[in-house]
Amino acid sequence: MEYKLVVVGPLETNCYLVYCGETLECAVIDPGAEADRIFPAIVECGLKPVVILNTHGHIDHIGANRDVKDKFGVPLRIHPLDAPLLGKVQQFELSFFLGAKESPPADLPLADGETVAFGRCGLEVIHTPGHTPGSVSFRGHKVLFSGDTLFSGGVGRTDLPGGSTRDLETSIRERILRLPPETIVLPGHGPWTTVGDELASNPFLG
Repeated sequence: MEYKLVVVGPLETNCYLVYCGETLECAVIDPGAEADRIFPAIVECGLKPVVILNTHGHIDHIGANRDVKDKFGVPLRIHPLDAPLLGKVQQFELSFFLGAKESPPADLPLADGETVAFGRCGLEVIHTPGHTPGSVSFRGHKVLFSGDTLFSGGVGRTDLPGGSTRDLETSIRERILRLPPETIVLPGHGPWTTVGDELASNPFLG
């Protein structure tokens, strides 16, 4: 399994193109904005998108769902607790600022513990609520795409509707920090880190 990072939008959302190195089938994680930056990266790598995966339903992570779906005709998947966020333009002024479009509805839900397959690879869905009720992380071979749950030196905010500090702490401690310490954490914003580094130095986890 391989991946390519494309940073999109004014809030610098990390969109990941996660793909099978043999078949080049690809999962597009969090196309938050700027489809005109995502599409060239897909072409450059010769990738074949087969699914769109949202870690959660905030506008900066779903703003290019429609463009990607329209171009490639692939299913859109999100956890059912965040699915209602797809059907509304969240804060029109913010959407305009981000260059985001209203997302189409999900085609299929994501379930905790399932594996989303593409080519000869797959990502395990881990429900990690707290930032939003339906936040998920995706675990691959030695990597975790953590969305806005865990960052390098930080954690997701919980002051937006549906956020829960207690749930976030539980998700991080019981579902992420129990992974092998060498696991690379690829967050929704900012640089990558590892589970071991966050255990040792994240000031929010003391």
